[in-house]
Amino acid sequence: MRTGTRIVLVALAAGVLGAAFGFAVTGPGPLLRTEWGQRAVQAAYSAVSPPAPEGLAIARRGERVPPISLPGLDAARIDLPAQFAGRPLLVNVWASWCGPCIGEMPELERYAREQDANGTQVVGIALDDADAVRAFLQRVPVSYPIALDTPGPRDAGVQLGNRRGVLPYSVLVSADGRLLKQRLGPFEPGEIERWAHQ
Repeated sequence: MRTGTRIVLVALAAGVLGAAFGFAVTGPGPLLRTEWGQRAVQAAYSAVSPPAPEGLAIARRGERVPPISLPGLDAARIDLPAQFAGRPLLVNVWASWCGPCIGEMPELERYAREQDANGTQVVGIALDDADAVRAFLQRVPVSYPIALDTPGPRDAGVQLGNRRGVLPYSVLVSADGRLLKQRLGPFEPGEIERWAHQ
């Protein structure tokens, strides 16, 4: 084996061992907060995900998001991404029983309130019962629109690329309706800006 090849293999092995040690010591948090880590985890999930239900359009990075129409809490329809065309869109899929989802809600609300008329529009999709969502939002109110969907193999989270149903799950959609980024797990304080604007 040539010396250059040996050096590359040793460096690669050291990197894998270092990543494994870091994961064992600190858990997946730091890894999940990087774009590379998110892509790696999502690729791993995709490899073990069930096939998409027949005829269901699934969003793919870089491509247009398929139309999703859901009832809002006020029963008016929310049409994604068409209703918010011309603005970037951060869609957060959550549930009132999901601890990490609840933990990130104040951060999503802070980010949504800081956006101007041309800034990123935040929309929540609750995979939950309407009464449970209303009760939750009485305790933790948000100003951004909330749509409702029933969890299952054809729900909006699946359509947005989350076939494993991990919550919370967020996507960033461009002003022209293309899927730019996907994120599994909650946002920490101050993370949304870095994630949405990189």
